[in-house]
Amino acid sequence: MTVLRIVVTGTVGSGKTTFIRSISEIEVVDTDRTATDVTAQLKSQTTVALDFGRMTIPPGLSLHLYGTPGQPRFDFMWDILIRKAHAYVLLVAANRPDHFRLAHQILSFMQERSKRPMLIGLTHTDCPDCWTEEDLTLALGYGEQYPPVVIVNPTQPESVHAMLLKLTELTTAQPSV
Repeated sequence: MTVLRIVVTGTVGSGKTTFIRSISEIEVVDTDRTATDVTAQLKSQTTVALDFGRMTIPPGLSLHLYGTPGQPRFDFMWDILIRKAHAYVLLVAANRPDHFRLAHQILSFMQERSKRPMLIGLTHTDCPDCWTEEDLTLALGYGEQYPPVVIVNPTQPESVHAMLLKLTELTTAQPSV
């Protein structure tokens, strides 16, 4: 069985843990702890090290999904996880423009360490005042050319599955994988 290591990253509350939980075939290993900083305004629990789940795509491809913490104080985990990744997903909550600067910082951090395929997953697109794909990619520092953007609902396994299939296609098209 071929294993692809996929990192799921993004800001706090973008849907990383939910993304992995909705699709994992195994019980997700997580390091959620009580939020004690400004994160507590968004949610009661937050990831402090990583989430891990697995998904199998027939015939014989196993996706190992590693979710990063969303807080910059845990960026040492971003570094550990991205180094061995075959690909990654940046989840961005389209309804939280105040998080776009940090999403851009996470993206820059990952791009400095990995030239592997990536997708931008746009979450929370059903919320009022959400930003469009074009506006979001501009906020992330892209011009007319940018990586593929996929609207994804982390609570819906079909949506997550479709996004991971697209990422898998990009990844397996590379000769080094």
